[in-house]
Amino acid sequence: MMMEGVEGDVVIVGAGIAGLSTALGLHRLGIRSLVLESAESLRTTGYYLGMWPNAWKAIDALGGIGQILRAKHTQLIGIVTTSVVSGDITAEVPIKSADSEGDSGLYAVNRKTLLETLGNVLPRETIKYSSKVVQIQDSDGFKSLHLADGTILRAKVLIGCDGVNSVVAKYLGLSKASSAGRSSVRSFVEFKNGHGFEPKLMLFFGKGVRFGVIPCDDHSIYWFYSFHPPQVSNNNGADKKIEDRMKLKQHILSTIGKVPDKIRSVIEETDATNIEYSPIRFRHPWNLLWGNISKGNVCSALEDSIILARVLAAALRGERRENEQQRIRKGLENYAKERRWRSIDLVWSAYISGSVQMWDGVVLNFIRDHILAKFLGGLFLKKASFDCGKLN
Repeated sequence: MMMEGVEGDVVIVGAGIAGLSTALGLHRLGIRSLVLESAESLRTTGYYLGMWPNAWKAIDALGGIGQILRAKHTQLIGIVTTSVVSGDITAEVPIKSADSEGDSGLYAVNRKTLLETLGNVLPRETIKYSSKVVQIQDSDGFKSLHLADGTILRAKVLIGCDGVNSVVAKYLGLSKASSAGRSSVRSFVEFKNGHGFEPKLMLFFGKGVRFGVIPCDDHSIYWFYSFHPPQVSNNNGADKKIEDRMKLKQHILSTIGKVPDKIRSVIEETDATNIEYSPIRFRHPWNLLWGNISKGNVCSALEDSIILARVLAAALRGERRENEQQRIRKGLENYAKERRWRSIDLVWSAYISGSVQMWDGVVLNFIRDHILAKFLGGLFLKKASFDCGKLN
């Protein structure tokens, strides 16, 4: 049976970190939104992610949840980079402690904990599960969303937070995400008697690989590994050699080069069933430069949910209701202009940094290890200094 109805002012596609934080920002400003999630529940798979100062500024702007998350995680005090070619430390960059406003510092945050914390403070009716959007159409100033179950929803504003296969990005005309030519492995290991590492982000690179080891608490370690796969992946995103996790684990151990035994033991002690493999995909910066990241009353939320929530609240709360659609359109256009260059900067910097760290060859290794190492470490901190401002 087909149903149709207007479901609030704002509809957000995707209940990931971007979708839930945008919904919470709007909620804090008194704007009701509906989040559509294709899965039956929150997608809490995955392990940890590094949350830098810019992320904490956004989290703190949402009110209250920053303190909850900090209490459950360990702050990191520095970044150490090591060459797997020579085994030498190439740079060590300290990270200052959180200041009085709590907006500085780097933490390894459990993705499941972050999503559940965001979801728990939203009104119960905000998230609608098992709601896969299959088509988007214009409808008298609204956007009609056709769901897989036959339901049709109408929204004044549509926001896409639905990942690399985004149906909203497709509607906006953005091209499909491209392969970066690299693949990623992520995993997690527990040491019952403690791991003994200092709370530092430890990065290792060279010989075509890049990996990192991050202490999450006294007993838990999260690690990631980026490399050029031994053969081209098929359409399912996993080739026969890679999908065998035990072989993948052995491949990693055979390619990590000169690293301390303590680092090697992190991978050796990892249960192969906890290893996740996926090809790395991204949108080229020129896609963001020339493509639409907003169109009319549709926007693809790329990073900053706080800025987006402010823009929409101002448009929807305007006194002249007859110009609401015009205010929404203008607000999203201004948001897109502001976020476009930030997004291009982040995508381009991440791509170049990842490529440099995986260089191979005597001359390239020397340039990276002796000239660029400190620059790359500082680059991480510089990109993380962005301040999205407060909700009000």
